[in-house]
Parts: sequence; structure tokens; C-alpha cells
Amino acid sequence: MDQQVNQAVNLAGSFTFPDSSLSVNRIGYGAMQLAGRDGNKLVWGPPRDVDQAIAVLREAVASGVNHIDTSDFYGPHVTNQIIRKALHPYPEDLVIVTKVGARRGEDGSWNPAYSREGLTVAVHDNLRNLGLDVLDVVNLRIMFSIHGPVEGSIEAQLTPLAELQQKGLIRHIGLSNVTPAQIAEARQIVPIVGVQNQYNLAHRADDMLVADLARDGIAYVPFFPLGGFSPLQSEELSDVAARLDSTPMQVALAWLLHRSPNILVIPGTSSLNHLRENLKAASLRIPVEVLADLDRVSSAVPVSRHE
Repeated sequence: MDQQVNQAVNLAGSFTFPDSSLSVNRIGYGAMQLAGRDGNKLVWGPPRDVDQAIAVLREAVASGVNHIDTSDFYGPHVTNQIIRKALHPYPEDLVIVTKVGARRGEDGSWNPAYSREGLTVAVHDNLRNLGLDVLDVVNLRIMFSIHGPVEGSIEAQLTPLAELQQKGLIRHIGLSNVTPAQIAEARQIVPIVGVQNQYNLAHRADDMLVADLARDGIAYVPFFPLGGFSPLQSEELSDVAARLDSTPMQVALAWLLHRSPNILVIPGTSSLNHLRENLKAASLRIPVEVLADLDRVSSAVPVSRHE
């Protein structure tokens, strides 16, 4: 274990999910990229090197990461099975956050799965493949569109998940790919501990939402903090990275950590070297004047839109 990396993770500070005892370091790990690729099917099947995937997970946890984001529709099933193989029995402080609301078609497509039966199956799949009796946090992924949040009531989708929480299978519930109106509706049904939407230097539609959630102590967890399958690229970002003697990806992650104390970052990678680079972003300090320069990136960089 790299002691400097461990110190960096701690320097990012911690966050406690509202009305819970779950406290996590603000830089975590997103497990989506642990699954493989079969032709045009992304996040499908096993990785080329399962041992490498296991090594990445173990080093992340050894380096201070105690927040892993996953889903049983990554693979499907593959990612959760790798997490179990690598880390079970889990450290007491490890928080595993999963998501439901989608299923994978045989063609690799991502399809809505909101029925009571579908959500029940998804929760039990996550429990079985992770080797858990109860899930710490389950995010309901809203699939009205794969291109971003779309307005519409989510009561019918959320109610079955709230019932599974009442049965003791889920400790806390969050939301993914949602609008402020949907968050407000959801909070009338069940306490919401976190929101996971697309957000990064180039995609800042949720600026106001981040601030609103911070006031209520609710976590905001950006998916694709580094741009997803099309990594963030811009002249401004590269220039800042050179000035700070860091990489563009480290700057992008550090910017999120500076952005608001309720933001939890979950960069994903299947590479040990990239994992170490990502975790060191927690110790990168960005001067105020440089933060202003980075604000220009949002109007210049296209971002991919899959999760």
C-alpha cells in the first residue's frame, strides 16, 4: 500500500449519509469498468484479467477507499461477483452502494425494470452476488431516457423499493438520473440519502441542485466524473494540469472535491496505475483563481451519456 495515497484519500475528508451511521471518505471507487466488453456490448461479461480486477479492488480498499459504487446489471452480475471474491468478508467500514431499475438485454441494451417483481429480483440478485444480508444504499435508476433526466412522476417506481426497505433488505435509498422535482416527490415517500446524476467539469446542468442538496445534507455523487467512455479533454484543463504538475484527470477529480462538501467522487478504472493517479487527486489543492479558469471548460467539452 502506498502511504502517500492513503494520506491523500484521508485529505479529501469524509461525509456521513443523512440519518445514518454510514460515513465514507469523499473519494471512492466506481466498479462499472470491472466488467468486460463483448464487441459493441459495453460493461458486458467478465474482464480480460479477473486477477487484475481483484487487485484493483483490494488496493483501493487498502488505500483508504471505503465507498464502492456498483450494480448487478454491470456484467450483468459479473462486477458484484468480482467484488465479493476480492473483498468478502467486507471491512466493517466499507459502504457498498448499488443501483436497481434497469436490466440488460441480450444485445447489451439498458432497459427499464421497475415492476415490483423486477425490483425484488434485482435486490435479491445484488444481495446474493455481493454476499450480503442487507444492502447499505440502493439507488433507484430512473430510465425514462438514457440521455439524461426527464420529468415525470416516479412514485410508482419508488414505492416497491420503499417496501423492500421496510422489509429490512435495504438500509437507505438514493436516486439516479433524476430531476429536482422528482427528488422532491421521492422525499415525500421515503428519506433520500443521495443523488447520482451526470456531472463533471464539462457537464454542469446540476450546479443549483448540488447546492440545494448540500443545504439538506444529502450526498451528490457524480457519475462519469471523468467523462465516461470519452475522457474529458480541453485546452483549459490541460493547461491547468501542467501548471499544477498533475494530470488532467486529477484536476477534474480535485475540482469536484472543491466544488461542494456533499460531493462524493467515484472514479472507475480497471488499471492499478490509474487507480493510484485518481486517489492522489484527493490531495491536490486548486487555487481560487485556477478554479475560475476551469469554469470555462463546461462550454467546450462534449461528454458521453451512458452509465
